[in-house]
This record gives sequence, structure tokens and C-alpha cells, in this order.
Amino acid sequence: MTTETNLIAIGGCSCSGKTTLARHLAQTLGGIVFPLDSYYRDLSQLAPEARARTNFDAPAAIESELLLRHLGELAAGRAIDRPVYDYTTHTRSPKTILVPAGGTVLLEGLFVLYWPGIRDLCSLRAFVDVDEETCLARRIARDVAERGRTEQSVRSQYEETVRPMARRYVIPTLEFADVVVPGDGPVAHAAELVFRLLDRSSCSSLSRP
Repeated sequence: MTTETNLIAIGGCSCSGKTTLARHLAQTLGGIVFPLDSYYRDLSQLAPEARARTNFDAPAAIESELLLRHLGELAAGRAIDRPVYDYTTHTRSPKTILVPAGGTVLLEGLFVLYWPGIRDLCSLRAFVDVDEETCLARRIARDVAERGRTEQSVRSQYEETVRPMARRYVIPTLEFADVVVPGDGPVAHAAELVFRLLDRSSCSSLSRP
């Protein structure tokens, strides 16, 4: 007997608040967060300079074939070994993380609503919406503090790839969302909008404590 996994997708632009919402929902529903970023393609075959020039803000940067296969396995009630991505080297770690089947999995990332096959596996699809300037300010704060970047390098990357790729690939996926939530207010408010939809949906067997 297999235990099916309930997949909930949370999409949105870079630093819109996807991860914060996913963590809040996971904690409340007793689920786990499943970051799309884990499936960035392994660039170990490239020189470090070439890796740094890669456009990480386009869907092609994600190994979508492996992602879809793993999500299909989870949805069918089978555990998977999720890859681990090293942002500092742009390579995939030899280590993996076991993701058990069953329960609720919060899939979050730029392109979770981009591929039809992934959308179809999810019982609920949310999009976190926030203005570009807020996203940029958050990205500067995060990348300077956590990834050793300079503010100017973050701004340059944002203008060269992040902003245009978001407008081309991410923002249009808003039309596939079951619910659009604000990313610039209290996370509890955004979560409540998701909970309301869960309560009305066929997956309302998920109950909040």
C-alpha cells in the first residue's frame, strides 16, 4: 500500500516571499519545504568563470526532467533522494536528502508554475506577488549577507537577467495560480488566503491544528 503525497506549489519572483510562506505553511500543516533551487543543473564540467556567467533565472537552468520525475514519484507514494545544490561553486553536491512519501510537500521556486506537468501534479498552486523594487531590496540584503556579494554586483545581475527573465518567464505564470497572495505583508495573512482555498478544495482533508 502506498501513501500519496499532497503537493502544493508556491511560485513568484526572486525574493517575493515564497520561502517564507512555504515555511509557514509547512510548519502549520506539518509538511516539508521542497526548494526548486535544489534542481539547478550541475555545472561542474564548466570552468568557474563560465559557471558564473550562466543565466540562472531562466527555466533551462533547472533540470526539469529530474524534477518532474521526482515529483511524480512522491505523488505516487514513493520516497525520493532530493539533490543538494552548492551555490558557491554552482555544482551539485554528492550528498542527497531523503524525502519520504506521504503528507504535504510545499514546492517553492521561480518556475514551479511554469511546466504543465508539474502544475498538474499539484493540488493547489499559489503565486506570491510583490513589486520589483521590494524584491530587489530583499535580494541585495540576502546576497550581501549570505552569499558574499557586493551591492553593485547584485544590482547588475538584477538588471541584466533577474528582472527581464522574471517578466518573461515568472510573472506570466501568475495566470496558472489558484490563489495570488501578497508578499509584502504579514506572512500569516498570505497563509490564511491559502488556508481558505484549502478548506474549500477537495484536498481539505488537510486540517490545521
